Amino acid sequence: MDAITTTIELTEAERLDRLRLIRSDNVGPRTFRSLLDHCGSAQAAIAQLPELARRGGAGRTLRICSKDEAHAELTASRKLGIRLLALGENGYPSRLATLDDAPPLLAVRGADETLMRPIIAIVGSRNASAAGLKFAGQLAHELGEAGFVIISGLARGIDQAAHRRSIASGTIAVLAGGHDRIYPPEHEDLLTSILAGEGAAISEMPLGHEPRARDFPRRNRLISGAALGVVVVEAAHRSGSLITARMAGEQGREVFAVPGSPLDPRAAGTNDLIKQGAMLVTGAPDIIDAVAPIMARPKSLPLREDDDEPFAPDPENHDRDQIVSLLGPTPVSLDDLIRTSGIVPAVVRTVLLELELAGKLERHRGGLVSLS
Repeated sequence: MDAITTTIELTEAERLDRLRLIRSDNVGPRTFRSLLDHCGSAQAAIAQLPELARRGGAGRTLRICSKDEAHAELTASRKLGIRLLALGENGYPSRLATLDDAPPLLAVRGADETLMRPIIAIVGSRNASAAGLKFAGQLAHELGEAGFVIISGLARGIDQAAHRRSIASGTIAVLAGGHDRIYPPEHEDLLTSILAGEGAAISEMPLGHEPRARDFPRRNRLISGAALGVVVVEAAHRSGSLITARMAGEQGREVFAVPGSPLDPRAAGTNDLIKQGAMLVTGAPDIIDAVAPIMARPKSLPLREDDDEPFAPDPENHDRDQIVSLLGPTPVSLDDLIRTSGIVPAVVRTVLLELELAGKLERHRGGLVSLS
């Protein structure tokens, strides 16, 4: 059954606590959600972090973001015109909010209303062909005229072509780093143009964060997650754009691909996507017709974990030892751990939370976990 949620309104104290929690060590989006479910509030979660990490076997004291650090980030963000929107607040992109790893706080600059309109992602090769650049721009322009917002990653090649042709109608740049660490640096002027128009920029990273290689897949899940569908214009094998397409499929988004010459390696990935079932695109009408039925469906947020089972206050050591013994480097599902161990779900969930805060557990897509 779909979850039903209402729009929340945070006090400044609650926003500060949520910022402290997500900026603390070993707390990612899924862990953040589990902590709120387990503890009831961000303030209570912060208070319990040291004990939960200790029970998980942490070898050092967990670094918790201080009030001063969080307040400094909030102040610096506001000076740059950045709003830190909490999941569930007005202005938070509605489809992005349906992900189980949606950012608990999203740093937003630009026009809020752009984030509320129907969104299509256009991604592709950084080393794009002239034909690919032209088609990406044409597609973005036509989709913009049809009322869609274009979202992409501000990268060289296809991304920038899509952004530039949709500035007038509205486009969203998803940043891999902080708002003050634009990558690539030569696209700062492009971002300025986007923000001067009807566009916006979003990031889940703190100010000052320089994007690293591992940050780009994280960014890609936001591109696909906020969109109705993802269009891949050009992509070689092992392209980051193919990662975005895979994430889109896992998130239940439509995947579109533009066919290319078999002789051009930049089209190898897109041609493979078509073989695997992606919708072939030769023009904007292909996309508009495909997403029309989706736009009519109601969106639903993921169920809170405590709607299924509560957490346990303090698992027994023998239960904790048994769960740890069943974990290894190979990802397994929560259901498999519960079934194999014979331990009630509340205890299993709590032990996994403890291990994650101790830095000993890694979460994977599809709800899988492994020892890190």
